[in-house]
Amino acid sequence: MAAYILRRLLLVIPTLLGIMIVNFALVQFVPGGPIEQIIAQQQGQGDVFAGFSGGGAEANLELDNDLTLGGGGDEKYAGARGLPPEFIEELEREFGFDKPPLQRFLLMLGNYARFDFGESYFRKIGVIDLVLEKMPVSITLGLWSTLIAYLISIPLGIRKAIKDGSNFDTWTSGAIIAAYAIPGFLFAILLLVLFAGGSYWQVFPLRGLTSDNFSELSLIGKIGDYFWHIALPVLASTIASFATLTLLTKNSFLDEIKKHYVMTARAKGLSENRVLYGHVFRNAMLIVIAGFPAVFIGVFFGGSLIIETIFSLDGLGRLGFEAAVARDYPIVFGTLFIFGLMGLVVGIISDLMYVLVDPRIDFESREG
Repeated sequence: MAAYILRRLLLVIPTLLGIMIVNFALVQFVPGGPIEQIIAQQQGQGDVFAGFSGGGAEANLELDNDLTLGGGGDEKYAGARGLPPEFIEELEREFGFDKPPLQRFLLMLGNYARFDFGESYFRKIGVIDLVLEKMPVSITLGLWSTLIAYLISIPLGIRKAIKDGSNFDTWTSGAIIAAYAIPGFLFAILLLVLFAGGSYWQVFPLRGLTSDNFSELSLIGKIGDYFWHIALPVLASTIASFATLTLLTKNSFLDEIKKHYVMTARAKGLSENRVLYGHVFRNAMLIVIAGFPAVFIGVFFGGSLIIETIFSLDGLGRLGFEAAVARDYPIVFGTLFIFGLMGLVVGIISDLMYVLVDPRIDFESREG
């Protein structure tokens, strides 16, 4: 197993390198880079800093706001006509675009190898600090949504397998399919309308992860306030994820129940509960339990932008969206590297979970 893990870890490097190469190459052809956005702002054609706080590009670049129009500008950048060439050159130096793309890419990889992701173009704060600042929101949504999905899906899936074909199975299947068909953002809006003062009851807060007076509350008060705020966004994130997990649990149990060892256990006179939870459960839960890390990462990364926007939560989803819109490349590539690395490591952890749940699995012999 150690040799298998070592091979998987070594594969992380070329895989991550390939991800960065593809995305860096694509960015070279995307119009509206950071220089064009600064030019547009100087020309009064747009505001690149919408949604950003904590320092603007003017403070970061320390450029003279009293620029006088004149000169031919730089034809490389849209909207640059009429701006002094010195202004464009200063922008290129500040953003590092005075170097060839290959040199910029190699410098970026060298910094990332030391886990130095630089600072945001439009905020005077490091990428790591930004990610750590937004991480609690995304972890909250991902962790609690995954836990609730498992707590609902496993008992429900087992019950459906035992009652396969019954009215209970039919009605719950209909409810699960309906829940799966409802988009998460639509369910989130429905929750706001019903329970956050939209048109009916003001039961839960409309926005934020904690109250304004959170620091003044007691420990129990802080815990209650935290769960009070996350109730609706976590529920909106969970509604679709538990459907697939429930059906997966049911089908896994049904497959195991039909196997010969189950009939043998019953023939020996074992009780139904002993057969189901002493023999079937471990084998049926292999794929469900071992997939927990991958499910968490899927919820952690997927769909968070819309949920965070609807509930006014400042998490990684909004950070990535705002960075992409503003072409804040240090944040874009830094988060891509971090999350790509996390995803690859989680894949290895998932394999280890399989072995932990069922030691009979041997990835080395399968590769051989």
